Amino acid sequence: MKKIYFAGPLFCQAEKDYNLVLAQFLEKEGYEVFLPQRDGYEAALLSDKTETEKIKLIFEKDTAEIRKADVVFMVLDGRVPDDGACVELGYAFALGKKCYGIKTDVRSLEINMDLNPLLVGCFDKVFNNSNFEIAQKELAAYIHTVGL
Repeated sequence: MKKIYFAGPLFCQAEKDYNLVLAQFLEKEGYEVFLPQRDGYEAALLSDKTETEKIKLIFEKDTAEIRKADVVFMVLDGRVPDDGACVELGYAFALGKKCYGIKTDVRSLEINMDLNPLLVGCFDKVFNNSNFEIAQKELAAYIHTVGL
């Protein structure tokens, strides 16, 4: 079973809910998913740790999970993609991992470009559709045809 590291923002309930829906979808498709908000550490929940301890715990856990993963799947929604997820993507790309993204947000970073070329260059494929249901169907069709 292929392992997926799920990268994306997790700073409000809406983001967490969206991530969980996508992670559960990938799990139903037969992938093992590491979802940091569920399977890792959240800084806000580590109230008994110092800032330095939080950083070390999160960084070490997440980078270890990226190394174990076959694939990184990244949510690209938001005014700009989440900065932590961008680091995770770059780390995975440097390790030679397959990288996939999904973008349903219509906001763009640059005029006449939907995403920064340095991000796009890391991806094997980006599922880009402002309609989440259609983007998810395109992802499912891709998984059933090619796999991640």
